[in-house]
Amino acid sequence: MISDFFFPQPGGVESHIYQLSSKLIDRGHKVIIVTHAYKGRTGVRYLSNGLKVYYVPFFVIYRESTMPTVFSFFPIFRNIIIREQIAIVHGHQSLSSFCHEAILHARTMGLRTVFTDHSLFGFADAGSILTNKLLKFTLSDVDHVICVSHTCKENTVLRASLDPLMVSVIPNAVVAENFRPLSHSADENNQTPVPRALLGPDDIITIVVISRLFYNKGTDLLIAAIPRILASHPNVRFIIAGSGPKAIDLEQMLERNVLQDKVEFLGAVRHEEVRNVMVRGHIYLHPSLTEAFGTVIVEAASCGLYVVCTRVGGIPEVLPQHMTTFAKPEEDDLVQATGKAIAALRSNRVCTDKFHEQVRMMYSWTDVARRTERVYNGICGAISEEEFYGYFPGQGWTATRGRINSFALIDRLKRYYGCGIWAGKLFCLCVVIDFLLYVFLEIWFPRSSIDIARSWPRKPTVGSTESHEVDSSIHRESRRSTARPNVIY
Repeated sequence: MISDFFFPQPGGVESHIYQLSSKLIDRGHKVIIVTHAYKGRTGVRYLSNGLKVYYVPFFVIYRESTMPTVFSFFPIFRNIIIREQIAIVHGHQSLSSFCHEAILHARTMGLRTVFTDHSLFGFADAGSILTNKLLKFTLSDVDHVICVSHTCKENTVLRASLDPLMVSVIPNAVVAENFRPLSHSADENNQTPVPRALLGPDDIITIVVISRLFYNKGTDLLIAAIPRILASHPNVRFIIAGSGPKAIDLEQMLERNVLQDKVEFLGAVRHEEVRNVMVRGHIYLHPSLTEAFGTVIVEAASCGLYVVCTRVGGIPEVLPQHMTTFAKPEEDDLVQATGKAIAALRSNRVCTDKFHEQVRMMYSWTDVARRTERVYNGICGAISEEEFYGYFPGQGWTATRGRINSFALIDRLKRYYGCGIWAGKLFCLCVVIDFLLYVFLEIWFPRSSIDIARSWPRKPTVGSTESHEVDSSIHRESRRSTARPNVIY
């Protein structure tokens, strides 16, 4: 797994990578995570469940994204790949330079690659145009793509000109046990929820907002809506948690409208504290302007909160209608939708007591890992193309057929050449230079001089009768094997 975004920075992508990696380890795979160094974290760290993380020193330019250099990451990347005996490189997020460069280098080294997209992008502004062109460059030579929602899939297919059969939809998930509502019994074996007390007309209703305070998260919309909501509903209070450049604007709004007694601003909170903040409220407000999935609203529903969110991106796919009230990404509609949610709670037309169990049944990281494992098996040839892509000769798309087996430089150049009149030639030049650099590294720093890292004793693959204790000699033989579908980077 490779991305610029990982712990200690909090966020949806970071949590996705950690949870998916942990579950893949539980299913018997070896997983390594590579990200750039964070303050106080450089070098190799071991997390729970035997998860190994490489924090590589690199230049960070904006919002924890590394500076794109194309080739400077290759030497240390190659060293890690050989040292850990990696078979599959799985990159995450369109804005991660590490991800794009790793996929390019991995294909040069003859490795299978997977890309997961967590975001939505437009097609008009300069930033989106550049990002989309870079994404098309990377995905021109990738084995498979995963998106977190069907809306995200449509967006990615259009941005990168992909064959839709090359893209699978695997949503995010939550650890429901970590997001229990207060109405649940303290007894872990007792799953029967205790009903919440009914709200009266004068009872205080608390609205919770937990988000990064950036423009795309709808912070400006939130700042405009809060005074109007509080003016219309005197018995409403807000709890806001998060940090970002819009925090100053939020604090200025509170001072200007003298709302400090009705709005509690907590600032940044750790991920393990999110549940304790959520259970203090009745409604979760999510005013995002663009969102591919929105894991936080699943966490809120699991905590027993009624969700008010904007109808953008993949959010309408996430929760059933009885858990949410949707609004257009406009100030007036957001205020109106919040008012409807408050009225529904006061009239006791919404029963949130069963939300936790329903979310637990809908979303599971074990299921996400199983579906991701199927993608790995598909690109490695463990299952047939007909079964993996769901088509048979003469019954569907055939552009993908045979593509995942081609590592030849000439075939790669053909794919990159179709990326544009000028961009295609530039991309081909990058690939040729990358290949020459790889040949130079193989001569200057041969594989035989790189020590092989010892692996943790692997758990048996799900459904296997293999013992937990594996002899070290067997480990050495498995590391030398060329067929390693269970070693993921």
